Amino acid sequence: MTTKRLARSRRMKVVQLAHGRGLPLPDYQSEGAAGFDLLAAVETSLTVKSGARALVPTGLVFELPRGFEAQVRPRSGLALRHGVTVLNSPGTVDSDYRGEVMVLLVNLGEAAFEVRRGERIAQVVVQRVEQVRITKAATASATVRGAGGFGSTGKGTPPARTRPNKKGRQTRRP
Repeated sequence: MTTKRLARSRRMKVVQLAHGRGLPLPDYQSEGAAGFDLLAAVETSLTVKSGARALVPTGLVFELPRGFEAQVRPRSGLALRHGVTVLNSPGTVDSDYRGEVMVLLVNLGEAAFEVRRGERIAQVVVQRVEQVRITKAATASATVRGAGGFGSTGKGTPPARTRPNKKGRQTRRP
């Protein structure tokens, strides 16, 4: 889908490798789509057994603008119908990476899944990213949340407050 809206967007160069030739270039499927689909550039079908993972080629090299990343994400339909998802989700493609974009699929379903040439296997969302200057600190500033993580918010009870001990480590306050 090429729209006037995209005509004024940033551009991303895409190199189509030999084994990806004949497949369409990535494209947004609707005017409001956040991501575009990646297609499998396999020469012959690839079977991903239940519980197994596979690195699937796309036949594409991205040249992202500096300050952007491409996030490789699962397709909801594959996850719902087959239990197939992207293992390291979201997978990050850095702006200075110039190798083939590959998709690490995992089959969490009960049946084997066949990846066919040209099948939509993942989606990509391009995002602006910032780099920060990392500096060493003895302690971190206190917050209401503190060191609460892994499901500590949204449970109806406030997270435990923490404070740094003498060694600079976070400890729970009574």
